[in-house]
Amino acid sequence: MRIVIAGGHGQIALRLGRLLAARGDEAIGIIRKPEQSEDLREAGTEPVVLDLESATTEEVAEVLRGADAAVFAAGAGPNSGTERKDTVDRGAAVLFADAAEQAGVRRYLVVSSMGADPDHPGHEVFDAYLRAKGEADAYVRSRPNLDWTILRPGMLVNDAGTGQVLLASSTGRGPVPRDDVAAALLELLDTPATAGLTLELISGQVPVTVAVKDVAGN
Repeated sequence: MRIVIAGGHGQIALRLGRLLAARGDEAIGIIRKPEQSEDLREAGTEPVVLDLESATTEEVAEVLRGADAAVFAAGAGPNSGTERKDTVDRGAAVLFADAAEQAGVRRYLVVSSMGADPDHPGHEVFDAYLRAKGEADAYVRSRPNLDWTILRPGMLVNDAGTGQVLLASSTGRGPVPRDDVAAALLELLDTPATAGLTLELISGQVPVTVAVKDVAGN
């Protein structure tokens, strides 16, 4: 498979790139900073330098053409303000979805956030983040030409993955290693029957492959 990942230098994206490369798939990571290119290559991912805050739909669609799936894993980052929550966490996700449709890429995965909601109240930066992610998720759900799956992990940690998760439409709060998020994304890419689902993910007691098959109804 050829998979294009927005936010290719993110911690989950790099892990996903390694998993894809390890089994012989082609991973392409969209990054904003050229100096991040070597990190992607070391992870087995081909870097493409393109700023999703200023790129056109056509420029992004050109990268996506011929891909089997698109994964939106970009984010403004924990030190960004409310403005970039809108331009990246919402705006770039909308742009990437539009570009996927234009390029004819139907399979579309989103790394969202537990609690994402367009109507989330509050005036703090994290509140703005949850609204932006919620608005992006709602936009993706509205696109008729995307076979989307939205994954909303719990609290992300850098502990080694266990391969054991709880994956459901609602899981309750809890931590999850980034390793296991990447593993879940890989399994979701392989499971088209999860299209149309919004799923929460935390650590649990079910192997990732089984958890994904369960939610897909297999």
